[in-house]
Amino acid sequence: MKLSAETIQSNWVIFNNNIDTYISGERKQKLLDFYNKYEDRIILMPASHKKEYHSAFPGGYVDHVNRVVSGALAMSATWKKFGCDMTTFTQEELVFSAINHDLGKMGDSEHEAYIPQTDKWRQDKLGEDYMFNKKLAFASVPDRGLFLLQEHGITYTFNEMVAIQTHDGLYDEANSKYLKTYMPEQKPRTSLSYILHQADMMAARIEFEIEWLPKFSKNNVATTKKNYTLSTNKKPSVSSKALNTISSPGLKSMLENL
Repeated sequence: MKLSAETIQSNWVIFNNNIDTYISGERKQKLLDFYNKYEDRIILMPASHKKEYHSAFPGGYVDHVNRVVSGALAMSATWKKFGCDMTTFTQEELVFSAINHDLGKMGDSEHEAYIPQTDKWRQDKLGEDYMFNKKLAFASVPDRGLFLLQEHGITYTFNEMVAIQTHDGLYDEANSKYLKTYMPEQKPRTSLSYILHQADMMAARIEFEIEWLPKFSKNNVATTKKNYTLSTNKKPSVSSKALNTISSPGLKSMLENL
């Protein structure tokens, strides 16, 4: 799957608008400054390295994060409707956690986590368009993301820390100590982690459907892909307008060549 240059740029605008809308105080500007600093890298990052996983294409990371933010807000409303105690976390904590839940996938300040796959056999046979950067020391995605935030002076609450740490749910055994306990006093004191995990799972599932269902059935509704695939009917004026908002000449050139 491919995203058009216009969609990639539009997603980036939405990404930054979510920070501007939902994050408050000093850390709002710090967060905006952080993402502006690494814009050239993050705007074109994939969300994973392999086609069988979700959003493994340029711009896939931001596309996924935006969907998780929207899903988390909608999921939160559903939990509230069914009686969840919404006083145990704030909307800002929910959105902050959603925006930064996969931040560790960017790598560190010097090295990208995912780089283009150089082994053609792995590309063709395993669907690996990207590979892990060997220059990057190992850390889990949540751990690296939390480190990046503190490295750049961006504070987070205890709720946000636990939500980011456990957003993969029980798919990650390391989360068992938080989520697989039968002692009431050891269970999370907020539903934030569960809401974020559900939003992340929903987003990944939808991204799977957009990518794979059309390949399984020619009768799949075409409009499902409309907003996420490269269209040959885009008007040049729309593309030019989107690209003109990009400050980096190098990034603008890359998007023009997509």
